[in-house]
Amino acid sequence: MELSQIRYFMEVARSQHMTKSAKKLHIAQPALSQSVRRLEKELGVELFAPRGRNIALTPCGEYLMNRLEPVIQVLDGLPDELEGVKDSESATVRISVLAASTLVTQAIIDYKRKNPNIRFHVVQGESDEMSDIEIKTSPRCGHGEAENRFVCTERIFLAVPDNEKYRGMKSISLARASGEGFISLMGSKQLRSICDSFCRHAGFEPKVIFESDNQTAVKNMIGANLGVGFWPGFTWGELESDHVRLLEITEPDCRRDIIITYRSGKINRAAAREFYKFLITYFRRGD
Repeated sequence: MELSQIRYFMEVARSQHMTKSAKKLHIAQPALSQSVRRLEKELGVELFAPRGRNIALTPCGEYLMNRLEPVIQVLDGLPDELEGVKDSESATVRISVLAASTLVTQAIIDYKRKNPNIRFHVVQGESDEMSDIEIKTSPRCGHGEAENRFVCTERIFLAVPDNEKYRGMKSISLARASGEGFISLMGSKQLRSICDSFCRHAGFEPKVIFESDNQTAVKNMIGANLGVGFWPGFTWGELESDHVRLLEITEPDCRRDIIITYRSGKINRAAAREFYKFLITYFRRGD
């Protein structure tokens, strides 16, 4: 059953006059009659019966018309609905967040205050091919900026107790913390993988005493002086505790790259481009 057959049938069903319907549809009457006959053959029922010079719907024809009426209404409304979807999509920014989630969330909140009509669709913890913007991290490897890619380099500190062992220190070689209990993000997090590699470079595997996939929980546990932990200085912000110190790590070089990529191959993505520019400005503060 073809869409053209359905529309031809519905027009004939409404007018119950083949000639008038053909004229309205701008097709030859024989072509219209053949279309109706093909539909009847395909369905195996008669849809029209002669009535004087006109035609009338059979019970099967009337049933089919009643069933198709709401379908035609939906089809006729689709162009306007799709136009609305297009407008909505053009005002939606799709983001894949694999790193710096707290800072990205704050950036979205700040942007929304000034641009309330922009919508955000955020996928966290995994890459999404549908996203306009992706934020991920990797060890410091000299990633160069390029068109549609911004790289922010962040120093990672070691959060330690403010006790006799560390009091008065401003920096530390990571190897000195090899015997400490570490508070860490779960292994699936990109930051966790990077920090584990720092420990291996310093000659030890971290003894993890608490781990969580919740960044806030990890930050709070470190702040409560329950263990040592790595602390990204820019994206995690200030450490609000009088009992914990942030020490600069002198060996190895504990820095990471935060990479923001704008996927420019999509059309009608002005909203995404503008937010990408805003996000770059937001992250430049820590570069």
